[in-house]
Amino acid sequence: MTENIEVFTQSSIRIQSESGALYFDPFRIKGAPHDAAYIFVTHDHYDHFSPEDIEKVSSENTVLIVPEKMKGKVGGAAGRIQELKTVKPGAFYEVNGLEFETVPAYNVLKAFHPKSAGWVGYILKTDGQRIYVAGDTDAVKEAKEIKCDIALVPIGGTYTMDAKKAAEIINEIRPEVAIPIHYGSIVGKPSDGEVFAQYVKNPVKVEFKIPF
Repeated sequence: MTENIEVFTQSSIRIQSESGALYFDPFRIKGAPHDAAYIFVTHDHYDHFSPEDIEKVSSENTVLIVPEKMKGKVGGAAGRIQELKTVKPGAFYEVNGLEFETVPAYNVLKAFHPKSAGWVGYILKTDGQRIYVAGDTDAVKEAKEIKCDIALVPIGGTYTMDAKKAAEIINEIRPEVAIPIHYGSIVGKPSDGEVFAQYVKNPVKVEFKIPF
């Protein structure tokens, strides 16, 4: 059920869906496929909002989706797209037939991702599945209330929750599949994925997607 999901590095994700190619926080993209139907950005940090990589995957038919408070920062990244859509945390949206929800993504005791910034994770409803892409977040109460089939969660620590905290979230929301992201390059070690898998309880299946 996850054959259509790729994770390149950090939180750079591509999902091939019935609505076309969906990208999340494209970063360090190899080549220039220009095949994105939708690009979702979770927040404005350089490893999540990369205008260079947005240009590589976007086309004249792409919808770019960003948090509302990023609207003034998009600039040239919006030059090649068909439509720019801004979103707020904790809301439901439908854009050209694709349904998705936004989930607040923030730190609790760290200042890297304040709740006031309005940054988000996304829950996609596509191909009969609910796919949660968490963005940069701690183990916050909103994340613990998610209902999804597949969850992609950050585990690298420092700027987000670590592997153990991420596993706690997964054990609460119990998706069918959990995919760890945001580790092994800028933050976290490749071995953090094994720590995450160790703490995730059955029957949740852990799949590794980042190529090391």
